[in-house]
Amino acid sequence: MSPQPQAAVGAPLSRVDGRLKVTGKAEYAAEHDLDGVVHAVIVDASIGRGRIRSIDTRAAEKHAGVLRVIHHGNAPKLPYRDNAGSNNPAGRRLRVFQDDKVLFHGQPVAVVVATTLEAAQHGASLVKVRYDAEQPSTDITKAEPGEPTPYARGDAEAGLRSSAVRLDLKYELARNHHNPMEPHATVARWEGNRLTVWDKTQWVMGTHDEIAAVFDLPADAVRVINPFVGGGFGSGLRCWPHTIVAALAARVTRRPVKLVLSRKQMYFGTGFRPAYEYRLRLGSDRRGKLNAAIHDIDHETSSYETFLEAVLGTGQMMYSMPNVRQAYRQVPLDVNTPIWMRGPGFAPASFVIESAMDELAHELGIDPIELRRRNEPAEDESTNEPFSTRRLSECYTVGAREFGWDRRNPKPRSTRDGNLLIGLGMAAGAYDCGRYPGQARARLDADGTAVVEAATTDMGPGTYTSQTQVAADALGLTMRTVTFRLGDSEYPFTSPHGGSSTMASVGSAVVDACNKVRQQAIKLAVEDRESPLYGVNADDVVVRNGRLHVRNDTARGETYKRLLARNDRSRLEANGSYAGPGSERSAYFAYSATFAEVSVDADLGLVRVRKMLGVYDAGRIISPKLADSQAIGGIVGGIGQALLEHTVTDHRDGRIVNASLADYLVPVNADVPEIKAIYLDGEDNAGNLLGVKGLGEVVQVGVAAAIGNAVFNATGRRIRQLPITAEGLL
Repeated sequence: MSPQPQAAVGAPLSRVDGRLKVTGKAEYAAEHDLDGVVHAVIVDASIGRGRIRSIDTRAAEKHAGVLRVIHHGNAPKLPYRDNAGSNNPAGRRLRVFQDDKVLFHGQPVAVVVATTLEAAQHGASLVKVRYDAEQPSTDITKAEPGEPTPYARGDAEAGLRSSAVRLDLKYELARNHHNPMEPHATVARWEGNRLTVWDKTQWVMGTHDEIAAVFDLPADAVRVINPFVGGGFGSGLRCWPHTIVAALAARVTRRPVKLVLSRKQMYFGTGFRPAYEYRLRLGSDRRGKLNAAIHDIDHETSSYETFLEAVLGTGQMMYSMPNVRQAYRQVPLDVNTPIWMRGPGFAPASFVIESAMDELAHELGIDPIELRRRNEPAEDESTNEPFSTRRLSECYTVGAREFGWDRRNPKPRSTRDGNLLIGLGMAAGAYDCGRYPGQARARLDADGTAVVEAATTDMGPGTYTSQTQVAADALGLTMRTVTFRLGDSEYPFTSPHGGSSTMASVGSAVVDACNKVRQQAIKLAVEDRESPLYGVNADDVVVRNGRLHVRNDTARGETYKRLLARNDRSRLEANGSYAGPGSERSAYFAYSATFAEVSVDADLGLVRVRKMLGVYDAGRIISPKLADSQAIGGIVGGIGQALLEHTVTDHRDGRIVNASLADYLVPVNADVPEIKAIYLDGEDNAGNLLGVKGLGEVVQVGVAAAIGNAVFNATGRRIRQLPITAEGLL
């Protein structure tokens, strides 16, 4: 078929759902009201480990408006059947209200259901729980790690011994929490044995499968709906206990139930980026050619589930070196289970590796960009696969020019602005963008408009808009005549909305479905004796603005509307799919070069970011306006990771001390400097129909390292802990 004209893809269009959001008409999970809905509030464990001795619910049950107090002593036993396809990490799940065990501080131990939110909140405060408490283990530095996940190539120990320059560096990365604007919430309603939930989730189908497994329901008895998500950053990539609690409460009370986590509860009711202990030993020759690296990586997980993330990838493929050894260990603690957070695995690893590369460059007297160029690999040395595209060197060149890297004085503490020490730093980044099977459905109606559906999510990157752009061009329609629907498990199956996978996976399925519909229309036209296109080779027909015409003869053609009316067709429709990566293997990554300028108060040690630039090799950019939003958000998240975000635990009882936005610091407008993003022009056609790679994760990878390297350039102090604090610089 002739390639379709591209009018929407690549254009900096505003969000199609923007008006709904700014006028308050976009309906989020907690805003969905049903007739007869009642409210649920969870009672959280006040110990970090132990058993429930007794629960006194009498005062709560007497409170006006309270309908039920549900706990392990009176809750129905749930089957929790095995479900290999669900989105819970490997392990045995947290089985809410099924026994008297307390596995972490804040675990749900009861839920109060009442006719009003206020009655449920007060009722929850009246529930008295007595415990047999044990000392929890919550300190990663004092706990015993599990068995390592190993990786090796070459002989890393011998390579290190033979290296002329050796570094032995230890890093500590604090736990981070997601803190999306929208709190996690669920509304659950049973109609007989059929359950519908309106839930904040980044994976409609994963939540659907998990609920079906917990309640032992057939797939068609569960429906999950979430048309809008107010931020996620990874926190919605699995079904959390509160969703099960809401559904259980609705079953017990036989009423629709609404359950909204408080901001405090989100610190133990959903996951987090785990704390890391990371030792890196690095060896090179005097010219900076890397010879060996040994990575010893520990991060926290819960005692009841094993959480893994792709922290090994960066150390395996980022730079060329013959000898690498890695040991990746999870440290089981009495905490709730971590979950993926923006740039999972690659963001923590990049801070360590890119900080070490900067330290090596300083030791050798080599420019940090030049050191990276000298170690640029020709292929992915962990798999011996060619890179689909790898334009990281071009990112360095463009970034150095646009940022003014030549302003950087390599001597630390040599540039001042009054009492402020000024420093420039940079870091490279990569992310292994996901490509997962997915499906979509497209329908062209007789009035010339189209509807496209897929069970994906939009937590903020603009899925509604970008998929509408893709569909509009594939169908040859304008944006205003295409409606894209998402966020419903009754729509065609899609993978999780995370891992920079949505555009490649869902977008490819959308293109396939829309191409099939367009081809149906073209076939109908060229076989219709009354059509101006009768007898034309189908490959010579394109569609623009809803009108089919011969590519080189725009006068010869007709509209979808006229074609369908004449053939008495009310619609054309087709299902599309994307199978994932093909048999031809390649190393498929997005890349970044991030540059930062900081000031550090010479007396107070206060760090302020003044300017940041990100340059990205991310394949085809579907929407430049959405891409800028992604880049700004990722860089701001990296500023938080570098300078502010730090979950503090009281190891005496496992309590999170700073479980609020008053105490857990995130960047605000005053912390956000001049930010610019540049995208290398081009496509990566190795893995999907659109030539995209994905942008959502890589934009945070390397940001913290670039800031840390700039702080060193400003002060001469090398900080190996995140966040970088004034105390660490004084």
